Amino acid sequence: MDKYVVSQGHCNKLGATIENGGVNFAIYCPAASVIELLLFKDVDDTQPTVISLSSHLFRSVYYWHVFVAGIGDQQIYAWRVREAVRSYKSAASHVEIGKVLIDPYGKRVVFPKNYQRFQGNDEEQNVATAARSVVVDTSKYNWGLDCAPKHALNKTVIYEMHVKGFTAHPSSQVAEDIRGSYRGLIEKIPYLVDLGVTAVELLPVYQYDKFDALPGKENYWGYCPMSFFAVHEAYSSDKSIMGPLDEFRDMVKALHRNGIEVILDVVYNHTSEGDANGPCYCFKGYDKRSYYIMNDQGDYYNYSGCGNTLNANNPIVRSLILDSLIFWKEEMHVDGFRFDLASILARDADGTPLKNAPALLDIDRNCRLADAKIIAEPWDAGGLYQLGNISGSKWREWNGQFRDDVRSFMRGDSNSIKKFVLRLIGSPDIYNEREIDPQKSINFITCHDGFTLNDLVSYSYKHNLDNGEMGRDGNNDNYSTNYGIEGPTDDEHLNELRLRQCKNMLALTVLSMGTPMILMGDEILRTQNGNNNAYCQDNELSWMNWDLDKRQEEMLAFTRQMIKRRTIRTRASNTFRRRNYTMLDGVLRNTKLQWHGVKPFQPDWSDNSHTIGLMAYWGVYSIYAYIFVNAYWEDLDVELPPLPRNSKRQWSMLVDTADSLPDDVVNIFTMPHYNAGDKVKVNARSLIILVAPAF
Repeated sequence: MDKYVVSQGHCNKLGATIENGGVNFAIYCPAASVIELLLFKDVDDTQPTVISLSSHLFRSVYYWHVFVAGIGDQQIYAWRVREAVRSYKSAASHVEIGKVLIDPYGKRVVFPKNYQRFQGNDEEQNVATAARSVVVDTSKYNWGLDCAPKHALNKTVIYEMHVKGFTAHPSSQVAEDIRGSYRGLIEKIPYLVDLGVTAVELLPVYQYDKFDALPGKENYWGYCPMSFFAVHEAYSSDKSIMGPLDEFRDMVKALHRNGIEVILDVVYNHTSEGDANGPCYCFKGYDKRSYYIMNDQGDYYNYSGCGNTLNANNPIVRSLILDSLIFWKEEMHVDGFRFDLASILARDADGTPLKNAPALLDIDRNCRLADAKIIAEPWDAGGLYQLGNISGSKWREWNGQFRDDVRSFMRGDSNSIKKFVLRLIGSPDIYNEREIDPQKSINFITCHDGFTLNDLVSYSYKHNLDNGEMGRDGNNDNYSTNYGIEGPTDDEHLNELRLRQCKNMLALTVLSMGTPMILMGDEILRTQNGNNNAYCQDNELSWMNWDLDKRQEEMLAFTRQMIKRRTIRTRASNTFRRRNYTMLDGVLRNTKLQWHGVKPFQPDWSDNSHTIGLMAYWGVYSIYAYIFVNAYWEDLDVELPPLPRNSKRQWSMLVDTADSLPDDVVNIFTMPHYNAGDKVKVNARSLIILVAPAF
């Protein structure tokens, strides 16, 4: 057993910090009277050196700390609570004695070959089978000239994706040894650039517990974190100590080089330690009552739906969350964060919602996160729904009402026209336009949680039996329909209708006020065979299949063109000034809207309405745009409205989702032209977009 020279150390910074020829270790554990630092020679070492700390020399009130000389980068370590303070109130209910614990601030988690999630009473077995942390020197990585793209929200198009699922399928044509990895994603960056997205939103890449699922299943999505600082090892093709960190940073650097931002889906609402029956590998062992919301009987409150709830407004947890975010922002060059079940961060130690939650405001106001994109999923599994009410002005929000109301209207539901129109123009009923810019809303029709876009128009109900929960899991209210046949079909007309509806909803997502988000694979009609909760399906059901048929090729081409048309750069000519403009950009502040029906100025606002026409003018861009959405199941002849100021100008057809490739989105200079008063056929369940110069 090696001998080490140790000294007092400090708690100025938690975790393992390389300094002055050694490493300073600091941990929060107020209820411990004796705590041990375990130093391992390698990941499979079963006889670590144990440094026992009991003297007040190594303690500063709530914190334990020690400096170990002669060690440094890549040192493997763990902690273990040996004894609890007798005078500390209910100390035994705060800590777990004898468990090998990873560092909450550890930058890398490694697993021995005999790793086990659950630790028993045999301490030797625990040492041999428990996860452990690694001392990491992040300063050694060469970022070169890495520069964050920093796209404005009104010019941002988000692509929600799963790192593994993007390239795991053999059809990705990525080399087998890097499929499903950060490096595999790098290989497909040209695809993302060609698609036109400006940001990728990665499903969780913090080290997570893949076994946090039903027996026989593995967690694929990753919403079961073990560590808030460590990169998920399984997504790296390089399993060396520094491999996952370096490969992740290589990916970020490559995406930045191609003008694409990196947003992480982060889970600060629960951990995979679960409830009292779950494993103990970290937070439970140090101070479960600080890290989790619990009652006096020791029961875990479950506002996450995953067994426990992080006590986010506890000062220790608030600091942990901020330190984690700053680490990923500054050390890993991440551009933003999407907070899973963010409303949990508004709950106090009793689970009561706070009006001005400190945890949310800390994130909103932190100067080191000032230029990071901050996005909330503004609800939790305990029924707290805060859409439009997340504390702080900087927060952007997943707009679940956009998803539901657009789905409902496009399906043909009655009594949906008014809500649909509000979603189209930035949800002013949810977000006060006089105080908040229109980009507050993150607009999406689909996300990882639910049907894919193709399945939304192919299935009337979920098909989740493969998940092993007897179909009880997954949302029942999907606002979906199969249009006559459940699932795939050879019916040509039905497939045309389904494709058209996919185009419609993709177009509405891209063009509506707010920031659009597209789910990975929707651009190629990816299917999950009706499974709307594929969290445990790490297989071809969830992976991106890159072999495309004709319909998929058409949807891909349409998506590319719609993203490109979202921001149109006109050429200098007699009809168009040379400017950039975004469809509906600035509508709420810079223009007056006109609403139309099949006849100009005669919109149908009745409960049975399935159509709406919108015309907007931007003086700053000197252009008019006219959009007509026909969610009705019959074709309509629509009379085009007049153009103010100059009746000689013509409307030019830009988009018609009823047309097939390549006529569904046409070039702005070769598009068909129409006069005001002309009647244009708008096919059943389709939309059109026309533009005209204003001078």
